Order: sequence, then structure tokens, then C-alpha cells
Amino acid sequence: MQDCIFCKIAAGEIPAKVVYENENVIAFHDIKPVAPVHVLIVPKRHVSDVISLASDDERAALMQAVLQAVPIVAEKMGVADKGFRLINNCGTEGGQTVMHLHFHMIGGRDLGEKLL
Repeated sequence: MQDCIFCKIAAGEIPAKVVYENENVIAFHDIKPVAPVHVLIVPKRHVSDVISLASDDERAALMQAVLQAVPIVAEKMGVADKGFRLINNCGTEGGQTVMHLHFHMIGGRDLGEKLL
């Protein structure tokens, strides 16, 4: 998508501090971290949100690619053993501000049990 910041990052048009990348997924540091570890895991193909993944098998495969990236990114960021949160915001009322599917990996400190 032309105006999508995550598509531009995936294409190398906008710089990002990349943690992990393969042909389907890119993971990079969030520019407004909420914890010592705050990385975004993003499919390179533009998909607006998690709901649209079910629309076809190719999109569903993107979710598999994201899930396969999670343990790799967690290990690289040093949170695989102690734990982390993996968060997806879906839609404007769900807090999604960039309409390109992405997951926040947050960790590096005790996050407690509460979400809010």
C-alpha cells in the first residue's frame, strides 16, 4: 500500500532498527517503546488487521510466518526465557493506529498481570 509506513519500512524506503527479517516478516524496534524490549513483528505483505487474515489461505500463511518469527525475535531480544507479551491491536477502538497488521513484543521487565 502506497502510504503505509510499515510497507515502506518493509521495502527499505524508511529506516528502522531491524531485529529480524526474512522473505515474509520484518521485526523492528518500536519508536515509542513502553518497556525495555518493544519490538514490532510485521508481515511484509500489506494486510490491514488480524480479522482479514481469514479471507484466504495465502493471508492465513502470513500468520504462520509471524508465529514462526516470534521465538526467533524473543531469543534475539533476550526475553524468550523470562517471558514477554505479544499484543495485537485490531481496529481503531482496539487501539490500532497503523492499519497494517502488526504485533507488539513487549518485555524486559516484570509486566505484572494487568493489561491496563
